[in-house]
Amino acid sequence: MCEKARVIVRMLQGCNSMTKLRKIHSHVITNGLQHHPPIFDNLLRFCAVSVTGSLSHALLLFQHFDSDPPTTAWNYLLRGFSSLLFYNQMLLSSSSRPDVYTFSFALKACEKLRSVPKCREIHGSVIRSGFHTDHIVSTGLVRCYSAVGNIDIACKVFDEMPARDLISWNAMISCLSHAGLHHKALSMHKRMEKEGVGIDAYTLVALLSSCAHVSALNMGVMLHRKACDVRCEGSVYVGNALIDMYAKCGSLENAVSVFNGMRKRDVTTWNSMIMGYGVHGKGIDAISFFREMVTFGVRPNAITFLGLLLGCSHQGLVKEGAEHFKMMSSEFCLNPNVKHYGCMVDLYGRAGDFDKALEMIHVSSCHEDPVLWRTLLGSCKIYKNLELGEVAMKKLVQLKAFNAGDYVLMTSIYSAANDAQGFASTRKLMSSHELRTVPGWSWIEIGDQVHKFVVDDKTHPESALIYSELKEVVRRAVLAGYKPEESNVTGPGFSDRCLGSSFHSEKLAIAYGLMRTPAGTALRITKNLRVCRDCHSFTKCVSKAFSREIIRKKKKEGGEASQEVDQPCNPAVQQTHPPQRYPFSCDEFREMFNSENNIPDEVDGVFTGSIDLSQLDEDTESNNSSDLKKPSKKD
Repeated sequence: MCEKARVIVRMLQGCNSMTKLRKIHSHVITNGLQHHPPIFDNLLRFCAVSVTGSLSHALLLFQHFDSDPPTTAWNYLLRGFSSLLFYNQMLLSSSSRPDVYTFSFALKACEKLRSVPKCREIHGSVIRSGFHTDHIVSTGLVRCYSAVGNIDIACKVFDEMPARDLISWNAMISCLSHAGLHHKALSMHKRMEKEGVGIDAYTLVALLSSCAHVSALNMGVMLHRKACDVRCEGSVYVGNALIDMYAKCGSLENAVSVFNGMRKRDVTTWNSMIMGYGVHGKGIDAISFFREMVTFGVRPNAITFLGLLLGCSHQGLVKEGAEHFKMMSSEFCLNPNVKHYGCMVDLYGRAGDFDKALEMIHVSSCHEDPVLWRTLLGSCKIYKNLELGEVAMKKLVQLKAFNAGDYVLMTSIYSAANDAQGFASTRKLMSSHELRTVPGWSWIEIGDQVHKFVVDDKTHPESALIYSELKEVVRRAVLAGYKPEESNVTGPGFSDRCLGSSFHSEKLAIAYGLMRTPAGTALRITKNLRVCRDCHSFTKCVSKAFSREIIRKKKKEGGEASQEVDQPCNPAVQQTHPPQRYPFSCDEFREMFNSENNIPDEVDGVFTGSIDLSQLDEDTESNNSSDLKKPSKKD
């Protein structure tokens, strides 16, 4: 290489703007060095790859190269444009052959395109080229197959890798977490430990996300300790993941502690706390935190207001909720989406203001969304509003978005109104569509074992002891103010299955938890259905009588969760998770849960404090299709 070419190469290596590059490029042309390989390589690399480069200029350089471009040139364009067009053209070139970087960039482009055939085609080329053993290419294949939904093939590629680095492990854990396979994501951590692989901030964020989704608080705490050990706790991303995990697992105090210890915060940090307060039912605290956020100069976004509206809805702050809903667009120029409108419908519906709830649906840009009408239907059940309930139900049928839960709500409304004809017709429609409600269950984690209960469960090995304990629990709850309620009436003339000789699964889980945990230990109950008013009152009084914090979490249809926390003088909370036999490990249980309920959810979290019992949705634990009874004719 001549001295002039060496000087130009050094100038290109120190270039930091297109203005400077164009001057160098003109100098290159005037000296006839535009086809000099090292100079061409540096020109193209800056234009295609640098953040201050120019893809159009890169393409111009590429098209004016006087011979077949080398593989590195194709790689620069493939990386810069992230388009498979250049990969396809490269395969037609006689002088260039794909290398490790070619396949890596092509797989990233395919990942964005989400094309299954193209992913398989590239995989075949990788095998034929002999690069299937390379960990960089294999990691790209894992990501690509995960993006197109072929998790099984992604796992197979990962398992067949001869050598895996930390990036490969992080990619696999992240893919499993994003796919909702949180049990598998967490099991990957155990494999990492066995193989002596360490963790970094990326690993922690993915694992903490999975912990949040399956309420694995103990593992979350362990990961928090590991974050401190590897000195990652100062990362804003790890801090945000810890806040989210603690809030969703019902430990708001720890979430606040993490927040207070963070030196650097972003809008996600504030949002995680506001959402945590919101889903815990602490609307006033959420509003106070929001004001502090604005004072610190952090601009809120749509998620911020979603947390605020959730808090206002769960705490009955109608005026404050309406004010912040208006503030969202008037002061911060944010357009509400269906989730914000859903919170407002729920806010007005819980308060019994159906005119405003209906008005909110009609003025929204998403008035045809079934979520809004289903929210309204739930409020109609609370206040036994038959007329508006029929309107909401007809709309759901019209939108072809009805499900078994909607019919159960409607039959409950007809039942409360003593409308035998409406009850019977709804049951008939339910049968004609072959819809079945989900059986109710609750589970509690004791040590490393998960114990699941259904209504009137007699299958547990310690069933006799549990029922004996439950009698004592009920006696002490009555002394603490518990009065059984007939809240789950499924038809005129017959009473709540929670009463008498029948017990909902949550009561059995609480009794077992009191039997098998030390005094003062918090009980964490997971449910798949909302709690009925009688169980809510029962849990509140048990919490008071036994001086126990009781946390109940409910996952909404296989997704994320909502929680309530019962403290010795406060209301109770619910949870959700999967069913099975006894005893079995937490990992086995979570694997079963995710395989059955792998559906993304909307918002999850925890609600605490004073919630009006009349506004709680009732548990349909005993309201399965086989349990719903027709009202008697005399009624």
